Amino acid sequence: MFHPACLEHKPGAGHPESPQRLEAVMQALWEPEFAQLDWREAPRGTREQVLLVHELGYVDAVEAMVPSTGLVLLDGGDTAMSPGSWEAVMHCVGAACAGVDAVMAGEADNVFCATRPCGHHAEPGRAMGFCIFNQIAIAAVHALDTHGLKRVAVVDFDVHHGNGTQAAFWHRSELFFGSSHQSPLYPGTGLAQETGDSGNIVNVPLPPGCGSTQFRARVADVLLPALRRFEPELILISAGFDAHKLDPLAQLQLESDDFGWVTKEVMAIAADVCQGRVVSVLEGGYSGEGLAGGTTAHVRALMGH
Repeated sequence: MFHPACLEHKPGAGHPESPQRLEAVMQALWEPEFAQLDWREAPRGTREQVLLVHELGYVDAVEAMVPSTGLVLLDGGDTAMSPGSWEAVMHCVGAACAGVDAVMAGEADNVFCATRPCGHHAEPGRAMGFCIFNQIAIAAVHALDTHGLKRVAVVDFDVHHGNGTQAAFWHRSELFFGSSHQSPLYPGTGLAQETGDSGNIVNVPLPPGCGSTQFRARVADVLLPALRRFEPELILISAGFDAHKLDPLAQLQLESDDFGWVTKEVMAIAADVCQGRVVSVLEGGYSGEGLAGGTTAHVRALMGH
């Protein structure tokens, strides 16, 4: 899933979350080995979809603040909106929800949403960390409400903890959130003892400098067994590639192959418990080379290669 509107969110010169991120992803996925991908233009999300997770007052405020020129800041300075930002985030929401619809209808084995800005830091009532609306949390609730599912899981391997998704899922036992992330690091949440009301949240904090061996061991020992025990009917992936060793904003030392490994592990569980239904949404990643390497490894795994 892709929409050109996602290139029109322009948070300012020098901002890490730039249109060039998505251009790097798109260029990587236009290589001949990905020729069999079925590209679809993401629909525009609806206000009703956004309100599945976000508070009405917050949604109204964001819409009212979209500038006609220049930039508007939504938080202390990380999260800016340009004139094209509203259409971008609405297509992020539309892509994630349409991805769920396509997988549930059997039109696709799995879906990758090549969209930006990222969403997993956005809490129900506030923007945070480059994120305006939390499209993966919205897609999870959409799956429950529209498709009648009873259990939906999100796996988040972005280097930053998905505090927004955790906040949206905290009181909802039918939603599972499992995250591996560097700690300490922004936003400071994601300690192992943060488990949600019903043990439905599993955090795997990793120390700065952590490499492939420790990452794979911790995910295999803690996150993957918890995901399998939850027996989700659909698995969503917050696919951030900023744990890559080339990323400038964090200090994990993962290789591109690690993203392929974790994707295959999640897909193996999906094959056993939910007919292989997986929808992945692009989150962070601020090295063009790291982003391209991680994305290609991830999508290659989704394609079964």
